[in-house]
Amino acid sequence: MSTPTPRTTDAFGPASPVLSVAPVTLPAPDRAVDLQVRVSVPLTGEGRLPVILLSHGQGFSNNLSSLNGYAPLVSFWAAHGFAVIQPTHLSSTTLKLPADTPGAPMHWRSRAEDISRLIDRLDEIEAAVPGLAGRLDRDRIAVAGHSMGGHTASLLLGARLTDPDDGTEVDLADSRIGAGVLLAGPGRGGDALVPAMAEMLPFLTTTDFSRMATPTLVVNGEKDGSTHLTVRGPAWHTDPYTLSPGPKTLLTLFGAEHGLGGISGYDVAETTDESPARVAALARLSWAYLRSRLYADDTDWQTAREALTWGPDAFGRVESKEG
Repeated sequence: MSTPTPRTTDAFGPASPVLSVAPVTLPAPDRAVDLQVRVSVPLTGEGRLPVILLSHGQGFSNNLSSLNGYAPLVSFWAAHGFAVIQPTHLSSTTLKLPADTPGAPMHWRSRAEDISRLIDRLDEIEAAVPGLAGRLDRDRIAVAGHSMGGHTASLLLGARLTDPDDGTEVDLADSRIGAGVLLAGPGRGGDALVPAMAEMLPFLTTTDFSRMATPTLVVNGEKDGSTHLTVRGPAWHTDPYTLSPGPKTLLTLFGAEHGLGGISGYDVAETTDESPARVAALARLSWAYLRSRLYADDTDWQTAREALTWGPDAFGRVESKEG
């Protein structure tokens, strides 16, 4: 298959210069450290900005699993009309928290609570960024997450789990979130997990997608085996689609591994399947999907699908289900 060239930026609307401000610090006395975020917004354009809250993964790089990661996606989303807010979760190695910090090592509950906290405090975020006051659209909020961030996003979209510490069912869904994108997120637990990982990360063993009803784009890599996590191979990452109710859309990226071409950053060591063209296609497809879900009359998703998932040079395939 020949290497396809994504449609030009102009085909998906004019790109704006982007203002990115970090760190914006939100005091959080009930948290191990205050919550720091990066805010990226277009400098031009009219009207209020829909919001993407982006939860980082837990990769091997020292700095990308934080507010400093995912520039290839964030740059496109912000240049095309979204306000993108990226928290540094307590699991980030950049914070160097003690191993005995409550919730360590993955801080799965705190991660989801971080995202809801950001929605609670959008007024403060607006006030901290020059020219942003009054521009964030509280009625059009989406969540996105990669890898462990996909787990975080799935909880906010309605997935549930059993707390391994006390046996209670955990419901962290946030009804203010209107759509989501799960990028190589984890699948079901139980016998799908590598036994050593199930013991190390017991919160993954009870994931239940049956009540994840918020519209979601589930993205998986055709070659993302994640053998350190699952015995099921790439199909494991499709569980949030197959095991949840609609409306859902599944995007399988041809040839992609866990980095989906390199979404966590430019030229980073942890990317095993580097493909700038694939990343550019994913940026456009995810942007278009969210627009179609947040704006009822938007047609960008159809345009993006025709450009990037049809024909001999397609980057991937799409399937969908309703209700």
